Amino acid sequence: MDPITLQSGLGFGLVSVGLLALLLVVVTLWQSFEIVDAYEKKTLTVFGEYRKLLEPGINLIPPFVSRTYPFDMRTQTLDVPRQEAITRDNSPVTADAVVYIKVMDAKKAFLEVDDYKKAVSNLAQTTLRAVLGDMELDDTLNKRQEINAKIRKELDEPTDEWGIRVESVEVREVNPSKDVQQAMEQQTSAERRRRAMILEAQGERRSAVEQAEGDKQSNIIRAQGEKQSQILEAQGDAISTVLRARSAESMGERAIIERGMETLEEIGKGESTTFVLPQELTSLVGRYGKALSGSDVQEMEGLDGKEFDDDTRKMLGLDDIDEILGQIEESAEMNVEELEKEAEAVKSGDAGASIRSADEVIQEMDDEEAAAEAETEK
Repeated sequence: MDPITLQSGLGFGLVSVGLLALLLVVVTLWQSFEIVDAYEKKTLTVFGEYRKLLEPGINLIPPFVSRTYPFDMRTQTLDVPRQEAITRDNSPVTADAVVYIKVMDAKKAFLEVDDYKKAVSNLAQTTLRAVLGDMELDDTLNKRQEINAKIRKELDEPTDEWGIRVESVEVREVNPSKDVQQAMEQQTSAERRRRAMILEAQGERRSAVEQAEGDKQSNIIRAQGEKQSQILEAQGDAISTVLRARSAESMGERAIIERGMETLEEIGKGESTTFVLPQELTSLVGRYGKALSGSDVQEMEGLDGKEFDDDTRKMLGLDDIDEILGQIEESAEMNVEELEKEAEAVKSGDAGASIRSADEVIQEMDDEEAAAEAETEK
Protein backbone atom coordinates (compact mmCIF):
# COMPACT_ATOMS: atom_id res chain seq x y z
CA MET A 1 0.00 0.00 0.00
CA ASP A 2 1.21 3.43 -0.80
CA PRO A 3 2.58 5.16 2.35
CA ILE A 4 0.83 8.40 1.41
CA THR A 5 -2.49 6.66 1.06
CA LEU A 6 -2.00 4.88 4.38
CA GLN A 7 -1.15 8.14 6.12
CA SER A 8 -4.25 9.82 4.67
CA GLY A 9 -6.46 6.96 5.89
CA LEU A 10 -5.04 7.16 9.39
CA GLY A 11 -5.59 10.93 9.50
CA PHE A 12 -9.22 10.61 8.43
CA GLY A 13 -9.80 7.94 11.08
CA LEU A 14 -8.33 10.07 13.80
CA VAL A 15 -10.54 12.98 12.78
CA SER A 16 -13.62 10.77 12.86
CA VAL A 17 -12.73 9.42 16.27
CA GLY A 18 -12.19 12.93 17.54
CA LEU A 19 -15.52 14.08 16.20
CA LEU A 20 -17.25 11.10 17.77
CA ALA A 21 -15.54 11.78 21.08
CA LEU A 22 -16.57 15.43 20.96
CA LEU A 23 -20.09 14.48 20.11
CA LEU A 24 -20.14 12.03 22.98
CA VAL A 25 -18.89 14.67 25.38
CA VAL A 26 -21.56 17.12 24.25
CA VAL A 27 -24.32 14.54 24.61
CA THR A 28 -22.99 13.50 28.01
CA LEU A 29 -22.99 17.05 29.23
CA TRP A 30 -26.49 17.57 27.84
CA GLN A 31 -27.72 14.48 29.67
CA SER A 32 -26.02 15.56 32.90
CA PHE A 33 -28.06 18.74 33.30
CA GLU A 34 -31.82 18.99 33.90
CA ILE A 35 -33.60 22.32 33.79
CA VAL A 36 -36.74 22.59 35.97
CA ASP A 37 -39.23 25.45 35.50
CA ALA A 38 -40.24 27.67 38.42
CA TYR A 39 -43.84 26.34 38.60
CA GLU A 40 -42.96 22.63 38.63
CA LYS A 41 -40.96 19.88 40.24
CA LYS A 42 -39.50 16.73 38.68
CA THR A 43 -38.94 13.29 40.13
CA LEU A 44 -35.58 11.62 39.30
CA THR A 45 -35.10 7.90 38.77
CA VAL A 46 -31.76 6.19 38.10
CA PHE A 47 -31.99 2.73 36.58
CA GLY A 48 -35.71 2.87 37.45
CA GLU A 49 -35.10 3.63 41.11
CA TYR A 50 -36.59 6.77 42.68
CA ARG A 51 -33.81 9.08 43.84
CA LYS A 52 -35.14 12.56 44.64
CA LEU A 53 -37.20 15.58 43.60
CA LEU A 54 -35.51 18.11 41.35
CA GLU A 55 -36.16 21.71 42.41
CA PRO A 56 -36.61 24.61 39.96
CA GLY A 57 -33.37 25.62 38.26
CA ILE A 58 -30.41 23.64 36.84
CA ASN A 59 -29.85 20.19 38.38
CA LEU A 60 -26.99 17.67 37.79
CA ILE A 61 -28.13 14.13 37.14
CA PRO A 62 -26.39 10.91 36.07
CA PRO A 63 -26.34 10.89 32.26
CA PHE A 64 -27.92 8.21 30.10
CA VAL A 65 -29.31 6.20 33.07
CA SER A 66 -31.66 8.84 34.52
CA ARG A 67 -35.29 9.71 33.79
CA THR A 68 -37.36 12.64 35.07
CA TYR A 69 -41.14 13.08 35.44
CA PRO A 70 -42.52 16.63 35.68
CA PHE A 71 -45.31 17.68 38.07
CA ASP A 72 -47.08 21.05 37.74
CA MET A 73 -47.30 22.57 41.25
CA ARG A 74 -49.91 25.18 40.31
CA THR A 75 -53.66 24.86 40.86
CA GLN A 76 -55.11 22.79 38.06
CA THR A 77 -58.63 22.53 36.71
CA LEU A 78 -60.31 19.22 36.00
CA ASP A 79 -63.61 19.05 34.13
CA VAL A 80 -65.94 16.37 35.44
CA PRO A 81 -68.01 15.05 32.51
CA ARG A 82 -71.80 15.24 32.68
CA GLN A 83 -73.17 12.48 34.89
CA GLU A 84 -76.64 10.95 35.09
CA ALA A 85 -78.06 10.10 38.50
CA ILE A 86 -81.34 9.12 40.16
CA THR A 87 -82.32 11.18 43.17
CA ARG A 88 -83.75 9.72 46.36
CA ASP A 89 -87.29 10.50 45.18
CA ASN A 90 -86.61 8.64 41.88
CA SER A 91 -86.19 11.67 39.63
CA PRO A 92 -83.51 11.44 36.92
CA VAL A 93 -81.07 14.34 36.79
CA THR A 94 -77.85 15.18 34.97
CA ALA A 95 -75.02 17.24 36.40
CA ASP A 96 -71.44 18.28 35.67
CA ALA A 97 -68.79 19.91 37.81
CA VAL A 98 -65.34 21.47 37.94
CA VAL A 99 -62.66 20.32 40.41
CA TYR A 100 -59.70 22.50 41.37
CA ILE A 101 -56.69 20.49 42.58
CA LYS A 102 -53.09 21.17 43.55
CA VAL A 103 -50.10 18.79 43.85
CA MET A 104 -48.79 19.10 47.39
CA ASP A 105 -46.37 16.12 47.40
CA ALA A 106 -44.88 15.22 44.02
CA LYS A 107 -43.26 12.08 45.45
CA LYS A 108 -46.63 10.63 46.49
CA ALA A 109 -48.25 11.74 43.23
CA PHE A 110 -45.48 9.81 41.43
CA LEU A 111 -45.34 6.68 43.57
CA GLU A 112 -48.91 6.26 44.92
CA VAL A 113 -51.06 6.75 41.82
CA ASP A 114 -50.56 6.07 38.13
CA ASP A 115 -52.22 9.22 36.69
CA TYR A 116 -53.38 11.55 39.42
CA LYS A 117 -55.49 13.71 37.09
CA LYS A 118 -57.40 10.78 35.69
CA ALA A 119 -57.78 9.29 39.16
CA VAL A 120 -59.20 12.49 40.65
CA SER A 121 -61.58 12.94 37.69
CA ASN A 122 -62.96 9.40 37.96
CA LEU A 123 -63.32 9.72 41.73
CA ALA A 124 -65.18 13.04 41.31
CA GLN A 125 -67.60 11.45 38.82
CA THR A 126 -68.59 8.61 41.12
CA THR A 127 -68.82 10.94 44.13
CA LEU A 128 -71.08 13.35 42.20
CA ARG A 129 -73.49 10.54 41.31
CA ALA A 130 -73.50 9.26 44.89
CA VAL A 131 -74.20 12.70 46.41
CA LEU A 132 -77.05 13.41 44.00
CA GLY A 133 -78.55 9.98 44.69
CA ASP A 134 -78.77 10.75 48.43
CA MET A 135 -80.73 13.98 47.96
CA GLU A 136 -84.27 14.97 47.00
CA LEU A 137 -84.86 16.60 43.63
CA ASP A 138 -85.66 19.98 45.15
CA ASP A 139 -82.48 19.83 47.24
CA THR A 140 -80.33 19.10 44.19
CA LEU A 141 -81.70 22.24 42.53
CA ASN A 142 -81.56 24.56 45.54
CA LYS A 143 -78.66 23.39 47.71
CA ARG A 144 -75.75 23.80 45.33
CA GLN A 145 -73.29 24.77 48.07
CA GLU A 146 -74.20 21.71 50.09
CA ILE A 147 -73.50 19.46 47.11
CA ASN A 148 -70.11 21.11 46.59
CA ALA A 149 -69.18 20.63 50.25
CA LYS A 150 -70.17 16.95 50.25
CA ILE A 151 -68.20 16.17 47.10
CA ARG A 152 -65.11 17.93 48.43
CA LYS A 153 -65.36 16.07 51.72
CA GLU A 154 -65.58 12.73 49.91
CA LEU A 155 -62.56 13.56 47.76
CA ASP A 156 -60.30 14.80 50.55
CA GLU A 157 -59.34 11.49 52.16
CA PRO A 158 -58.24 9.47 49.09
CA THR A 159 -56.57 12.41 47.39
CA ASP A 160 -54.48 13.11 50.52
CA GLU A 161 -52.87 9.69 50.09
CA TRP A 162 -51.92 10.68 46.55
CA GLY A 163 -50.33 13.96 47.63
CA ILE A 164 -53.14 15.94 45.99
CA ARG A 165 -55.27 18.62 47.68
CA VAL A 166 -58.78 19.35 46.42
CA GLU A 167 -59.09 23.11 46.77
CA SER A 168 -62.64 23.53 45.50
CA VAL A 169 -65.51 21.74 43.81
CA GLU A 170 -68.14 23.63 41.83
CA VAL A 171 -71.22 21.96 40.39
CA ARG A 172 -72.03 23.88 37.22
CA GLU A 173 -75.44 22.54 36.23
CA VAL A 174 -78.04 20.19 37.64
CA ASN A 175 -80.81 19.52 35.14
CA PRO A 176 -83.83 17.29 35.70
CA SER A 177 -85.41 15.37 32.83
CA LYS A 178 -87.59 17.17 30.29
CA ASP A 179 -90.82 15.77 31.74
CA VAL A 180 -89.84 16.94 35.20
CA GLN A 181 -88.87 20.37 33.85
CA GLN A 182 -92.29 20.78 32.20
CA ALA A 183 -94.06 19.78 35.41
CA MET A 184 -91.94 22.22 37.39
CA GLU A 185 -92.69 25.04 34.95
CA GLN A 186 -96.42 24.37 35.24
CA GLN A 187 -96.15 24.31 39.04
CA THR A 188 -94.20 27.57 39.06
CA SER A 189 -96.71 29.23 36.76
CA ALA A 190 -99.62 28.11 38.92
CA GLU A 191 -97.86 29.31 42.08
CA ARG A 192 -97.22 32.72 40.54
CA ARG A 193 -100.87 33.06 39.50
CA ARG A 194 -101.95 32.11 43.01
CA ARG A 195 -99.64 34.69 44.58
CA ALA A 196 -100.83 37.36 42.16
CA MET A 197 -104.46 36.64 43.06
CA ILE A 198 -103.66 36.75 46.79
CA LEU A 199 -101.79 40.05 46.46
CA GLU A 200 -104.61 41.56 44.42
CA ALA A 201 -107.22 40.46 46.97
CA GLN A 202 -105.13 41.82 49.84
CA GLY A 203 -104.69 45.13 48.03
CA GLU A 204 -108.42 45.49 47.40
CA ARG A 205 -109.20 44.60 51.02
CA ARG A 206 -106.73 47.13 52.38
CA SER A 207 -108.00 49.80 50.01
CA ALA A 208 -111.56 49.19 51.20
CA VAL A 209 -110.48 49.32 54.85
CA GLU A 210 -108.54 52.55 54.33
CA GLN A 211 -111.44 54.14 52.47
CA ALA A 212 -113.92 53.12 55.18
CA GLU A 213 -111.62 54.45 57.89
CA GLY A 214 -111.19 57.71 56.01
CA ASP A 215 -114.96 58.08 55.56
CA LYS A 216 -115.51 57.42 59.26
CA GLN A 217 -112.97 60.01 60.37
CA SER A 218 -114.30 62.50 57.82
CA ASN A 219 -117.84 62.03 59.14
CA ILE A 220 -116.60 62.51 62.71
CA ILE A 221 -114.88 65.79 61.78
CA ARG A 222 -117.98 67.01 59.92
CA ALA A 223 -120.17 66.07 62.88
CA GLN A 224 -117.85 68.03 65.15
CA GLY A 225 -118.17 71.05 62.87
CA GLU A 226 -121.95 70.74 62.72
CA LYS A 227 -122.18 70.52 66.51
CA GLN A 228 -119.96 73.57 66.88
CA SER A 229 -122.21 75.39 64.43
CA GLN A 230 -125.28 74.43 66.44
CA ILE A 231 -123.58 75.62 69.63
CA LEU A 232 -122.80 78.95 67.99
CA GLU A 233 -126.38 79.25 66.72
CA ALA A 234 -127.76 78.54 70.19
CA GLN A 235 -125.41 81.06 71.74
CA GLY A 236 -126.53 83.58 69.13
CA ASP A 237 -130.17 83.01 70.05
CA ALA A 238 -129.29 83.50 73.71
CA ILE A 239 -127.50 86.75 72.95
CA SER A 240 -130.48 87.95 70.87
CA THR A 241 -132.75 87.31 73.83
CA VAL A 242 -130.41 89.18 76.14
CA LEU A 243 -130.23 92.12 73.74
CA ARG A 244 -134.01 92.28 73.53
CA ALA A 245 -134.14 92.26 77.31
CA ARG A 246 -131.61 95.10 77.47
CA SER A 247 -133.71 97.04 74.96
CA ALA A 248 -136.72 96.50 77.15
CA GLU A 249 -134.70 97.76 80.11
CA SER A 250 -133.85 100.92 78.23
CA MET A 251 -137.52 101.57 77.52
CA GLY A 252 -138.44 101.11 81.19
CA GLU A 253 -141.60 102.48 82.68
CA ARG A 254 -142.37 104.91 79.83
CA ALA A 255 -142.91 102.01 77.44
CA ILE A 256 -145.20 100.33 79.95
CA ILE A 257 -147.29 103.53 80.40
CA GLU A 258 -147.62 104.03 76.67
CA ARG A 259 -148.67 100.45 76.28
CA GLY A 260 -151.19 100.98 79.06
CA MET A 261 -152.62 104.10 77.39
CA GLU A 262 -153.09 102.18 74.20
CA THR A 263 -154.94 99.58 76.20
CA LEU A 264 -157.19 102.28 77.78
CA GLU A 265 -157.93 103.64 74.35
CA GLU A 266 -159.06 100.23 73.21
CA ILE A 267 -161.18 99.83 76.33
CA GLY A 268 -162.79 103.22 75.76
CA LYS A 269 -164.00 102.18 72.36
CA GLY A 270 -166.21 99.57 73.95
CA GLU A 271 -169.97 100.04 74.77
CA SER A 272 -169.56 99.36 78.48
CA THR A 273 -169.67 102.33 80.85
CA THR A 274 -168.07 100.56 83.78
CA PHE A 275 -164.36 99.64 83.78
CA VAL A 276 -162.21 97.84 86.32
CA LEU A 277 -158.55 98.89 86.18
CA PRO A 278 -155.62 97.40 88.14
CA GLN A 279 -154.20 99.61 90.85
CA GLU A 280 -150.76 99.61 89.20
CA LEU A 281 -152.25 100.91 85.97
CA THR A 282 -154.21 103.70 87.68
CA SER A 283 -151.11 104.78 89.49
CA LEU A 284 -149.14 104.94 86.27
CA VAL A 285 -151.94 106.85 84.53
CA GLY A 286 -151.99 109.34 87.36
CA ARG A 287 -148.33 109.94 87.14
CA TYR A 288 -148.54 110.27 83.36
CA GLY A 289 -151.40 112.78 83.68
CA LYS A 290 -149.41 114.90 86.10
CA ALA A 291 -146.60 114.99 83.68
CA LEU A 292 -148.88 116.10 80.84
CA SER A 293 -150.87 118.70 82.88
CA GLY A 294 -147.88 120.50 84.27
CA SER A 295 -148.44 119.73 87.92
CA ASP A 296 -146.89 121.97 90.59
CA VAL A 297 -144.95 119.03 91.90
CA GLN A 298 -141.39 120.30 92.00
CA GLU A 299 -139.62 117.06 91.91
CA MET A 300 -141.27 114.35 89.88
CA GLU A 301 -139.90 110.93 89.68
CA GLY A 302 -140.28 111.14 85.93
CA LEU A 303 -140.95 108.54 83.32
CA ASP A 304 -137.36 107.60 82.49
CA GLY A 305 -136.39 103.96 82.28
CA LYS A 306 -135.76 102.18 85.54
CA GLU A 307 -133.12 99.61 86.22
CA PHE A 308 -134.03 95.93 86.60
CA ASP A 309 -133.59 94.48 90.06
CA ASP A 310 -130.71 92.10 90.80
CA ASP A 311 -132.76 88.92 90.44
CA THR A 312 -134.13 89.97 87.06
CA ARG A 313 -130.71 90.99 85.75
CA LYS A 314 -129.24 87.66 86.89
CA MET A 315 -132.08 85.73 85.28
CA LEU A 316 -131.67 87.60 81.94
CA GLY A 317 -127.88 87.44 82.11
CA LEU A 318 -127.47 91.17 81.51
CA ASP A 319 -124.24 91.37 83.48
CA ASP A 320 -122.68 88.54 81.45
CA ILE A 321 -123.41 89.97 78.00
CA ASP A 322 -119.78 91.01 77.33
CA GLU A 323 -118.40 87.67 78.39
CA ILE A 324 -120.90 85.79 76.23
CA LEU A 325 -120.07 87.99 73.25
CA GLY A 326 -116.38 87.22 73.79
CA GLN A 327 -117.09 83.49 73.82
CA ILE A 328 -119.04 83.77 70.58
CA GLU A 329 -116.22 85.70 68.93
CA GLU A 330 -113.69 83.10 70.12
CA SER A 331 -115.86 80.23 68.87
CA ALA A 332 -116.40 82.03 65.57
CA GLU A 333 -112.66 81.91 64.98
CA MET A 334 -112.91 78.16 64.25
CA ASN A 335 -111.63 77.61 60.74
CA VAL A 336 -114.32 75.54 59.03
CA GLU A 337 -112.27 75.39 55.85
CA GLU A 338 -109.39 73.69 57.69
CA LEU A 339 -111.83 71.11 59.06
CA GLU A 340 -113.04 70.39 55.52
CA LYS A 341 -109.47 70.04 54.25
CA GLU A 342 -108.59 67.68 57.08
CA ALA A 343 -111.71 65.61 56.34
CA GLU A 344 -110.77 65.35 52.67
CA ALA A 345 -107.17 64.36 53.59
CA VAL A 346 -108.43 61.63 55.90
CA LYS A 347 -110.87 60.37 53.27
CA SER A 348 -108.12 60.18 50.63
CA GLY A 349 -105.91 58.13 52.99
CA ASP A 350 -103.25 60.77 53.56
CA ALA A 351 -100.81 59.34 56.16
CA GLY A 352 -99.95 62.85 57.38
CA ALA A 353 -103.55 63.72 58.39
CA SER A 354 -104.18 63.84 62.11
CA ILE A 355 -106.76 61.14 62.79
CA ARG A 356 -108.43 60.87 66.17
CA SER A 357 -110.65 58.11 67.37
CA ALA A 358 -114.39 58.65 67.68
CA ASP A 359 -114.21 58.35 71.46
CA GLU A 360 -111.62 61.17 71.68
CA VAL A 361 -113.70 63.47 69.48
CA ILE A 362 -116.94 62.83 71.42
CA GLN A 363 -115.16 63.29 74.78
CA GLU A 364 -113.68 66.61 73.62
CA MET A 365 -117.11 67.81 72.44
CA ASP A 366 -118.70 66.84 75.75
CA ASP A 367 -115.98 68.69 77.68
CA GLU A 368 -116.53 71.84 75.62
CA GLU A 369 -120.30 71.67 76.15
CA ALA A 370 -119.86 71.20 79.92
CA ALA A 371 -117.48 74.17 80.07
CA ALA A 372 -119.97 76.34 78.17
CA GLU A 373 -122.79 75.37 80.54
CA ALA A 374 -120.59 76.15 83.56
CA GLU A 375 -119.79 79.60 82.17
CA THR A 376 -123.48 80.28 81.52
CA GLU A 377 -124.44 79.27 85.07
CA LYS A 378 -121.93 81.78 86.44
